[in-house]
Amino acid sequence: MSLEDLAPRICIMGPSNSGKSTLADAIGRARGLPIIHLDQLFHRPGTDWQPRPAPEFIALHDEAIKGERWVMEGNYSRCLPQRLQRATGFILLDVPTMTSLFRYFRRSWFESDRRGALDGGRDSVKWEMIRHIAVATRANRRRYQEMFDQLDLPKVKLTTVREQTRFYRAAGLHR
Repeated sequence: MSLEDLAPRICIMGPSNSGKSTLADAIGRARGLPIIHLDQLFHRPGTDWQPRPAPEFIALHDEAIKGERWVMEGNYSRCLPQRLQRATGFILLDVPTMTSLFRYFRRSWFESDRRGALDGGRDSVKWEMIRHIAVATRANRRRYQEMFDQLDLPKVKLTTVREQTRFYRAAGLHR
């Protein structure tokens, strides 16, 4: 499956720290697609990940998906039906939990200018996030797989860092 098969509106989902933001940025840059990071729509800028009121987030989300071309990364299941209705392609990232935890610590401690970060915000290690990655993600993975199996869209599933690297190379993407 090529990026051309997925475009012009690509939805990327997967567990926290699976590489969604990095992939969305790479695709957006390579294909000239607007990049939409749902974390930036859901959280207030300049905060320590403070959520917006739900109606405000939903309005921002629904406005973003109206575009004719985009690559959008993030989960936020409450808006998934309308997002998938507009999407022309879907990528599911499902790297192992240990990979996600490693990436979370690396980004929190060493990356000051990461893709998909909040404007004016700063990542820090939080017990709640560690628990989410290590525990809650298990149930999310099952839901994502069920959804993936039922999707009637061009789709790709990448389950290892090696598969992600091959996908980047095949698509001519740069991290």
